[in-house]
Amino acid sequence: MKQFCFLSLLIIFTTTPVLISCNNVEKKETTPGQAKSEQEFVNIMQRHLNAVTNRDIEALKSTMSPEGKMQLILPGSEIIYSVDGFMDYHKKWFSDSAWTFEAKILNTRIGNKIGMAVAEIMYKEPEREGKPYYNRMIVSYDLEKIDGTWYVIKDHASSVEKSTDKE
Repeated sequence: MKQFCFLSLLIIFTTTPVLISCNNVEKKETTPGQAKSEQEFVNIMQRHLNAVTNRDIEALKSTMSPEGKMQLILPGSEIIYSVDGFMDYHKKWFSDSAWTFEAKILNTRIGNKIGMAVAEIMYKEPEREGKPYYNRMIVSYDLEKIDGTWYVIKDHASSVEKSTDKE
């Protein structure tokens, strides 16, 4: 009987804080200013993705930090640490017109000065080594608000599935 009472008390004392904390969940209120900032964040992120899709180097540059901060992290390569390096990489990539790039923002987390977005990217080439090629990726982006405007400061791509994985 003592063991039963002890076990009952143990259950009550360990679950009560959980039950109380579940009832005290704060609902985040969004102010008009926050909502505007979040919409601006999404707009910049979409402009960035559209610029890649359309190989628009000037539109892409407009989404980059005026302070030159940038990290591009791609599978199988070293980190590129500047806007200039990022732009050089994309100028070379954009010169090849055989690929397509489809992007969809999956989720965002947006603070006052820093935000992140995760996107699913489907990169395709009509032919690579005699066969159609695709690379489905998940890409995380970090953005920083500088002087009231959001800018991309990090792009980290991870391949999920490639057509060459099946060989």
